Amino acid sequence: MENANLWKALGRNFIISVILFGALLGLLWLAEMIFPSVTLLKWHDPAWVVGIPASIIGVAYILTIRDPHNYTGFYAGIIMSILLGVQFVLQGGYDSAFLFFLVFIPFQMMSIYKWSRNKDEGGASFEPKFLDTPRLILSISLLVFITVGDWIMASVAIYHEPIMENITVKLLSGLLISSSFLANYWLIYRKTDSWIYWFIYSAAGIGLFIILGNVFSIVLFTFFLVINSMAGIAWIKMTKPENMYWAKIFLRK
Repeated sequence: MENANLWKALGRNFIISVILFGALLGLLWLAEMIFPSVTLLKWHDPAWVVGIPASIIGVAYILTIRDPHNYTGFYAGIIMSILLGVQFVLQGGYDSAFLFFLVFIPFQMMSIYKWSRNKDEGGASFEPKFLDTPRLILSISLLVFITVGDWIMASVAIYHEPIMENITVKLLSGLLISSSFLANYWLIYRKTDSWIYWFIYSAAGIGLFIILGNVFSIVLFTFFLVINSMAGIAWIKMTKPENMYWAKIFLRK
């Protein structure tokens, strides 16, 4: 019965996501009607078309795992990752496609296993927690390492251009990859910090697409920023005072 309720919650969140994206696409269509020179909806672009169901399912995924006991959201996350991997292949972003196919999907499968057990390794209730200080330092170090590593790899292996050329775009792109990697990883262990990385991911996406002039993606990542922030706030409220760790300095309960 409990599992049935979890799946029903996923279904409700999917319907909510469809309604939200229907309204968003309707507003963008209206904007195109009012401003004919502006192109926001690119139905001729296969990658863009694949990105629509990926985004809808992705929002249902985030809305579902906002409840740290509902592992069914990760099934939606796996479908989202497959679609986003296809989208990046169509766009030629093979590094991101590799990340979705060979990193995120295994992470999400691990999350299903870990969350469905509903117990941590010590047998205690598996509740949201912030990272302790050593893991926080390691996590920040990985964020910097992956971001810089992707920047160098993109310059040398993908774009074949000087490292300092288009540095802002490459750093923001690297930050998208590193933050989403850490967000997915820490979700496995129900660390509240994962939502900080989802926030960074959304903010980096907004900055990147402002530079690239992609209005639709700016709107989309702003939408993600709001959804991720709401989920993060919900997790912070559910985190017990003894599980705040480094966040006690900023978030006193």
